[in-house]
Amino acid sequence: MNRIELLAARLRQDESDPPLVGTRVQAAVALILVPDPDALLLIRRAEHPRDPWSGQMGLPGGRRSPDDPDLRTTAMRESTEEVGLDLSRARLLGLLEDHAPTTRMLPPILVRPYVFLLPPSGEGRPVVRPNVEIADASWVDLDRLLAPGVYGAYRVTAQGRTMERPGYRLPQGIVWGMTERILTPALRAIGLAND
Repeated sequence: MNRIELLAARLRQDESDPPLVGTRVQAAVALILVPDPDALLLIRRAEHPRDPWSGQMGLPGGRRSPDDPDLRTTAMRESTEEVGLDLSRARLLGLLEDHAPTTRMLPPILVRPYVFLLPPSGEGRPVVRPNVEIADASWVDLDRLLAPGVYGAYRVTAQGRTMERPGYRLPQGIVWGMTERILTPALRAIGLAND
């Protein structure tokens, strides 16, 4: 069994989109995978003074719109808007654990991560077309993400505060915070992440 299929076998599978519990703002992100070689899409948010995640590495996603019937629709819509990827033909592999910010400096939001697998294409990886909210988007090979020395504790700065946090150091930037907390358990589920 290849590692994407192994991950799919270990993800939470729900026929329906279970409701989020609590009064926090609802949001969703898409962890988008492609095969041959296995890679995932990471974005770097554009710099904006009113964005609490300004300039940070992350996953496509955002807040649920009143028109979204469920959070899976939110993840799919945001992926189309932010990076130009239509996930309607993608395979939904499953759900990851819901996450909330760990500091009160961030908005009271609850994020549901969905894992999608785009079908292979004879033309290479899908072309990503970032919108104005996204400074950069790139496919990152899982082998690169999991190379020795990439995961560790790093000094990061957000909202004027410098702190040390676990993360993945990549040429595009450091993946830390909620995105690190989403990625690491997924990678551990297939026995790939370092502890």
